[in-house]
Amino acid sequence: MKISFRRIAAGAAACLLLAQGALAESISFSGTVDVNGTVEVYAPIGGTVEQVQAEVGQAVKAGDVLATLSTQKVYAPEDGVVTGVFGVPGDSAENVAARYGAVMYIEGERRYTIAASTENAYNTTENKFVRVGERVYLSCYSDGAHTGEGVITSIQGTDYTVEVTDGEFLIGETVSVFREESCKAASRIGRGALARTNPTAVTGSGSIVSLAVSDGDSVRRGDLLFETLDGAFDGFYMSGSALAAQTDGVVAQLNVQQGGNVQKDSVAAVIYPANAMRVVAQISESDLGSIREGDQVTVELLWNQDEEVTYDGVITGISHIATESAGNGENADGVTYAVYVDFEADENTRYGMSAIVTTKDGTGDEADEDAEQ
Repeated sequence: MKISFRRIAAGAAACLLLAQGALAESISFSGTVDVNGTVEVYAPIGGTVEQVQAEVGQAVKAGDVLATLSTQKVYAPEDGVVTGVFGVPGDSAENVAARYGAVMYIEGERRYTIAASTENAYNTTENKFVRVGERVYLSCYSDGAHTGEGVITSIQGTDYTVEVTDGEFLIGETVSVFREESCKAASRIGRGALARTNPTAVTGSGSIVSLAVSDGDSVRRGDLLFETLDGAFDGFYMSGSALAAQTDGVVAQLNVQQGGNVQKDSVAAVIYPANAMRVVAQISESDLGSIREGDQVTVELLWNQDEEVTYDGVITGISHIATESAGNGENADGVTYAVYVDFEADENTRYGMSAIVTTKDGTGDEADEDAEQ
């Protein structure tokens, strides 16, 4: 049987092409796990950092607190009942006070005051001279049916004010003021009209973060009433005193420190989102023709030395700008190009991990040539 030389040559060429194709079925190149986008955490309002609850490199969930701001706390100045709560979280305390006179009011336990004068005092030098803080005894001028006690809180010339600390009286009645509990005329130091004590106005500065009391609550002196932060919330929407993560991910940058000041709308932190991991690898110029965008690859992360752990990936981008490789003379590798590979990361994946990317069979220009043949 005759075998033509031409057929033998064609067969040899085909075998050579198949062998070359087999050798070029897959290539590998190294890279690292990088980030594809970041999320910035902005301060919703200004203030002083009270506590930092996160650190760079920490994995966080959406809503986790990164830091908290120190609020300005407003306390009850006296015992009494809260009334007229006009402010709500998110409001400017100054704006509320400008409109209503205060954020809230307290009806004190001392409900009466007397605007008295020494002009009606028993005619002695000592009775004409009263002192702030002096405890006095009270009796209604008409019939003495109403009695009580009080303390002198202010003096202006011959006029002075008595705050009633005990006893029941009628609004508007005239009350005599005495130095002695017996209420004898010789100890009278004045007389005046009784009126109700004005509620105590409670104000603050900044924007209201939270209210600790409601209308009608009884409070003691020193009880917390409300808290504020510097500045104004956007649209009067109270977003709290915490700086929180908006997405799952890893804290890449923290721009706050305990005791430091934060300005509204400043970037308090930067987060690498959990779903934004990718591999950035470098491929030599000679291998560019072996890959293309959309190629399926395997990604091997070197976090486990005991077994080979691989992930499915896809080439999503190839840089059009070369990067000069390090090395000189015989060690020079020429130029390389960045290749971007998306893959499904898991809880074992960390930014900066070393990775080896391997193309799957039937990728790149060789696959196109096989399809054409």
